[in-house]
Amino acid sequence: MVTLADVARHAGVSASTVSYVLSGKRSISGPTRERIQHSIDTLGYRPHAGARALASSRTGILALMMPLRTGLHVPVMTEIAMAVTATARSHGYDVLLLTGEEGPEAVRRVEGSAIADAMIVMDVGLDDPRLPCLQEAERPAVLIGLPTETAEAVDTAGLDCVDLDFEAAGARCVEHLAGLGHIGVAVLGEPPAAHERGTGFAARTLTGLRAAARTQGVGLLHRPVGSTYAAVAAVVTRVFEERPGTTALVVQNEAAVEPLLALLRHQGRAVPEDVSVVAVCPEQVAVHASVPLTAVSVPAQEMGRLAVERLVGRLAGEQPRGAELIPPLLTARASTGPAPSGPAAGSALPGPRGPGSAPTEDRRGRGGH
Repeated sequence: MVTLADVARHAGVSASTVSYVLSGKRSISGPTRERIQHSIDTLGYRPHAGARALASSRTGILALMMPLRTGLHVPVMTEIAMAVTATARSHGYDVLLLTGEEGPEAVRRVEGSAIADAMIVMDVGLDDPRLPCLQEAERPAVLIGLPTETAEAVDTAGLDCVDLDFEAAGARCVEHLAGLGHIGVAVLGEPPAAHERGTGFAARTLTGLRAAARTQGVGLLHRPVGSTYAAVAAVVTRVFEERPGTTALVVQNEAAVEPLLALLRHQGRAVPEDVSVVAVCPEQVAVHASVPLTAVSVPAQEMGRLAVERLVGRLAGEQPRGAELIPPLLTARASTGPAPSGPAAGSALPGPRGPGSAPTEDRRGRGGH
């Protein structure tokens, strides 16, 4: 009787590699897969029915890793989780929610206990410490977010990721404001803790903002900001003291949106007559703000749906497809208008202006990014 070990010896691979090809639980290169299949056909190997049933056993559960930590805005994470749950149910899966900040240990627990068939990982950081465990795990995983600066690096790492194209989103915000004549822009970014731990979407948005600012000849100032009124007031007051020529704000911190709009009203700054505001935020935040916001929408539901669909495909034997970045859509609303004219506009923005010129940027307070 031909055994799995016989097939492994004939193909010149390990028994575990043969097992992975038979179960589809791990990605194996095409040539190796073909060599193993040739050995199976040549030797006439037939897996034991009981072993085959065991290998294909499923729990019908997907693990969703959504660590709740400092600097995360829970509503948008919850919206993604709801989309994951609804899509999973449509495919016959339940969802196990893991909210602890365990990092690699959470991956090892899911892998070692077989409590779920596959994993969806959220709050992905650059060089995320969970990656090595995910790449070694037999159970497939899909990341909502990129653990690298570029999609190309994800493709070469053999990962499955879905996300908004945050770099393009940042660029689109600057291009919109530059088209309205704004040359002094301040960015109110995610809280300092998010930048300090290398949150991928925050870093990629900033990359896009800076690149577009250079191209458009826009002076750009970036400040991480907390979500309370006091935190927003401290940062924004300092921005206008340092750069009185600032005529537009880009906000990538949805929890800070209403405190910011309230502060601007208190300071007597009309939106958009005195200062324009653009946000990168969920649609409902932009639409229901006290001033409807021009915004690039974070497509939380689409991200959750795509992640589950990719994972279901992986469980059916598909190979990782790399990164899928959703193109940004900017919707203009009441919060942006032409840059105000007058002696103050642009007065605190030294250096050459115009397309291709090098904009100034204060590099303090960027959390190392």
